[in-house]
Amino acid sequence: MAQLRIRYFAAAAEIAGVEEEVVTTSAATTGELKAELLSRFGGGMTRVLAGGSLLVDGVVRRDDSTPLGAAVDVLPAFSGG
Repeated sequence: MAQLRIRYFAAAAEIAGVEEEVVTTSAATTGELKAELLSRFGGGMTRVLAGGSLLVDGVVRRDDSTPLGAAVDVLPAFSGG
């Protein structure tokens, strides 16, 4: 188990009910973290994760086998120019 800082942006923050939290997690990869977030927050988070991005220590990671760092940002898909 490890401590992980998660920051949620826009729709992700609305679904999570917070903009930032520190969690104790057994997740070791982005895929495992996604599964935990889906379990905690349900359908709304499914939509966010399907079209959005995870930043691990500030770097976009799309491979579910990416190891977690100290912080993860959950970003929904953004539109605009």
